[in-house]
Parts: sequence; C-alpha cells; structure tokens
Amino acid sequence: MHLSEITHPNQLHGLSIRQLQQIAKQIRDKHLQTVAASGGHLGPGLGVVELTLGLYQTLDLDRDKVIWDVGHQAYPHKLITGRYNDFHTLRQKDGVAGYLKRCENQFDHFGAGHASTSISAALGMALARDLKGEKFKTVAVIGDGALTGGMALEAINHAGHLPKTNLLVVLNDNEMSISPNVGAIPRYLNKMRLSPPMQFLTDNIEEQFKNIPFVGDELERITEGMKRLAVSKVGAVFEELGFTYMGPVDGHNLEELIATFQQAHKITGPVLVHVATVKGKGYEMAEKDQVGYHAQNPFNLATGKAIPSSKPKPPAYAKVFSHTLVKLAEQNPKIVGITAAMATGTGLDKLQAKLPNQYIDVGIAEQHAVTLAAGLACEGMRPVAAIYSTFLQRAYDQIIHDVCIQNLPVFFCLDRAGIVGADGPTHQGMYDIAYLRCIPNMVLMAPKDEAELQRMTVTGIEYTDGPIAMRFPRGNGHGVPLMEEGWEPLEIGKGEILRQGDDVLIVGYGTMVYPGMQAAEILSEHGIESTVINARFVKPLDTDLILPLAKQIGRVVTLEEGCLMGGFGSAVAEALLDADVVVPVKRIGVPDELVDHATPDESKASLGLTSQQIAEKIIQAFFKKELAAVK
Repeated sequence: MHLSEITHPNQLHGLSIRQLQQIAKQIRDKHLQTVAASGGHLGPGLGVVELTLGLYQTLDLDRDKVIWDVGHQAYPHKLITGRYNDFHTLRQKDGVAGYLKRCENQFDHFGAGHASTSISAALGMALARDLKGEKFKTVAVIGDGALTGGMALEAINHAGHLPKTNLLVVLNDNEMSISPNVGAIPRYLNKMRLSPPMQFLTDNIEEQFKNIPFVGDELERITEGMKRLAVSKVGAVFEELGFTYMGPVDGHNLEELIATFQQAHKITGPVLVHVATVKGKGYEMAEKDQVGYHAQNPFNLATGKAIPSSKPKPPAYAKVFSHTLVKLAEQNPKIVGITAAMATGTGLDKLQAKLPNQYIDVGIAEQHAVTLAAGLACEGMRPVAAIYSTFLQRAYDQIIHDVCIQNLPVFFCLDRAGIVGADGPTHQGMYDIAYLRCIPNMVLMAPKDEAELQRMTVTGIEYTDGPIAMRFPRGNGHGVPLMEEGWEPLEIGKGEILRQGDDVLIVGYGTMVYPGMQAAEILSEHGIESTVINARFVKPLDTDLILPLAKQIGRVVTLEEGCLMGGFGSAVAEALLDADVVVPVKRIGVPDELVDHATPDESKASLGLTSQQIAEKIIQAFFKKELAAVK
C-alpha cells in the first residue's frame, strides 16, 4: 500500500510491521519534500511518525478521538487522514493549515497552535462521553516541552482525581520544545528516559492469582501493590498523581508501541504512556540540529542549507531588538531578559550566549514569566519580558493583577505583533493593542521602522514609572540606517509629523506608518495633500499634536495592523469625542474576522491594507464627489 492510497487512518489496521515501516518512510519523504519546498515545521513531525502509526493501529478513528497538543507535530496525522494530495499546499493561502483545525478535517478533533491544551480538551471530551453514556477512547498526545506549561499540569491534577474516567495521555518526550527544555520537570523526565521499561502484570498472571487459596478475594489490592513495586522509582510520581504510568517506550519501535498502546487501552482510569522519541528522526541534519530544524524556510534537502534570497534583505526586527538589548545589558547589569521557551524566536538566545546571568527561560509558562518579571521589578531589576503578542494573551490576568495594579516597571516586548503569515489565526498578533490599552498604568508604543525600534528599546529600559510595552512585527525592517550605540530615548506620549497637507490627516501606528506615507504619495497624484503623523504611542496618545490638526483639517484616517475593535483607531476616535472635536473619522485596520494562513502580503491585500487600497479607501470615504467633478 502506498501512502497516497490512505484516506482514512483505519486503513492502517491489519498492516504488518514491515508495511507500516514502509508507510513511515513514505511519510518522512513526503514531509521532507514538502517542507523543503515551501517551509514549515520539520523536526516535530519527523519525530512522531512511528508513534502516530502505532497509536492509530489500536484505535477506531470513526469513533475514537485523538487531540494533538499544539498541532505542529501532527503532519504525519494529516498525511494519513486524507490530505496527502493537497499536502504540497501546506501553510499556503487556501491550502493545508500548519496546525490542526476542526473545520479542515473530521479527524482534527481539536484545533490548537498554543501549547499545553490537549489534556484539558481530551478530559473534557472524556467527561462528555461518560455523561452521555457513549463508548469511545480519548487520547491526548503532548510533548514534554508542553508539559512545562501550567495548564497541562492543572489538567493532570484534575484527571488524576477521576479514577473511573478513561483517558490516555501519550507523552511524546524528545527533550525539546523549540529549544532544549528547562526546569525540574524536563530533568525529571530525563531520568525516566534512562530508567528500565515499566512491566505490567498480564491478564494471564491475574488469572493464576485467582486460583491461589485465600488470594483471589484480595486480588485487586495485591496486584495494585505489585504494580507499584514494578514501577520505576521516577515513574511513581505520575502514579501518585492518580495515573497508571507505562514507559518509557521506544518511540520508533512499532511493535513495542502497538503492544503498549493495546495494553493501555485495557486499563480503567487515566493512563500516561511515556514515549521517548528523537526530534527530527530520519533526517540526519535535523537530528543533529534540533533547534535549527524545528521549523524551516525553503531549503535544499541534500545540503540542508536554506535557499538564499534573490536579493539581500534588511535585518529582521527581532535581530535588531536582540542586538540592541544585548548592548544595553552589557552596560546595565540590572537588565534581565525573560523568555517563555522562545529564545531563538525572540532573539534572546543572543543575550543568553553573551550574558547568561542576565537571561531567564521559564519554559512554556507565560503566566509565570510575567509574575516573575513583576518580582524582579519589585527588587529594582529591569525585567524585559520578550514574548510573542499571541502568547502574551495567555498571561492576561498576570499583566493586570501582578504588574499593572502594582504599577511595576516591567518592559514587555511583543514580537510578531500584527499579521504573521503562514502560522494562521492561532498566531496572528491582532489583539495586543486592544487588550493592553484598556489597562490603567500601561504605556504602549510601536516603532515605524527598525531604527525607531532601537530608540524605543532604550525608552522601555529607562522608563521606571510603571509598565511599558512595545509591539513590533515579524520579518525584516525597511533598511534604514542603524546606530551601534548612543540611542536617545523618546519622550513618552509624543508623536511626530512626517508630511504636511491640508486635505486629510493620516495617523499611522507602528508598521502602518510607511504604508500611510505611500498612500499619501498616491493621493498627491490625485491632487489630495495629506498630513501624516507617526503616532509612536497609542497610550498615552499625543492629543496635543492630533486634536488641533484634526480640527483644522476636518478629515481623519487611522491606520493600524491590529484589530479595529478597541484598537488604535478607537483610541483616536475616543480622544476626538472626549475633546468635542466632531470630524469624520475613517479607521483602517483588521476587521472583526480571523485572519487565516497566507503570506503577510496576501493577507494584507485581502484585508485592504496595501498602500494603494488605503488611498482608494480614503478617496471613497472623503473625496469621491470632488474627483468625480474633476473628471
């Protein structure tokens, strides 16, 4: 059987080990060819090929449900659930998503792009099953990196309290999240990987016990006692939490996997099967460099090297941020960079390499990261919490309760704010302007380019009157000149005028300032002259600059790369209303809809955020009659 013939995972049933191994090779080949051509997550999926095939051999996927944590480890799952022929469209507009989506496929039982959610979701499904009197198996597959997230531990705590609720948790332990895992839990799991496999009493032995005089009546107590003796010392912790622990199992041995999963399904209550895998399995370069090959842009499969760009690109915002932060940290030992398992993505790996004592990785634990930063701030340190916009959402209560209410000087650096592209709706940084600007004591700023990012980094470090946040986009800057040192901080709450005109006031924030300037050029060709403001700050807003110009010009346009509801445009409109400046306002940004996976340029075009589209919207809103009269 060829992989292309498999459209339903139940077609795996009855295949021999050799046939499954052939399917495994085909999955890896297709996985590698696709990611090499168009980019995507590489190491996570390569490591779970046998795990997926072995697990699905023991399930009826017409009834049973598998919840994959995060979803980037589920490429093999996609390839055996009817998406082989479309897999070449991975992470492309209108193509196969990079994560799981309930609307994409009947076997994607729960969508996710953030870690640590699978056990909670699977337990919810298991409880619903029992309440409805239904019969099906529920499985959560979670990586050891995601197990550092508090939500996963909360779910384990709950599930362990339900001894009659059947739930299988498969721990995919490859010693990695994106970067090597940190903390006590990964260290504990590493001990378990080195422990002898757990051996369980068979049904046959139980039958023999029943025939021994005076023992049959005490069988349950005796077998439970013997089972605990058989559990490796380090595995006993999961047993004490209420789970039956099995493992560690070789995650690339199909026979061992199938036998273990079959045994696990027979056990009543929550079961944890500990599977040891190798991230990037089957591709030597990915096995050797598990951080670098977690995800890849298009690359040469033979050499493993990235396909070079056709023309040189300016440095990425994250690179400029990390370089600037390292320079500042060298001069100020109170600066401490904090990441939640995203050292490479945020650029803090550079800080770790240069100043390891001023660097903290807390694992996938954004809530802890924020409150940890608050504690550091209490003692006079300058904590810099570098967290993606989409991931900071997970720590919203901590931002309010632990930082803003106490008015502590924590500097939040929100990477990948705005449209992020192929990762899709779970990762789009759309909401940080809206969800942060409503909190008292918070200062919010966004640079128009990478040079201004340098100045804002200094501004955030030097601001000690309370919390401050800076958002910046994924991708490359504009190629403007950069400084190596001597950066001047910005005055809090002050914007700048970049262009002057009497017909319309365009107020841009962050990444939308340059498109605003380009739109102004297009409007000028139609005889419409614009004043363009780089707002720099959404809170406090520069009302001293904006309000008089709005009143004078009489037409206002706001531009933002974020949700319109409660966002930057709303802040400007509120300021105008509060000051009784009644002028027409056109807000341009992301409407109330989810932005699916596509390239950033494709998404911006579909949302009407290109400079040409902005100019057309301004004409339509304010100058349609005037231009028609001219024609």
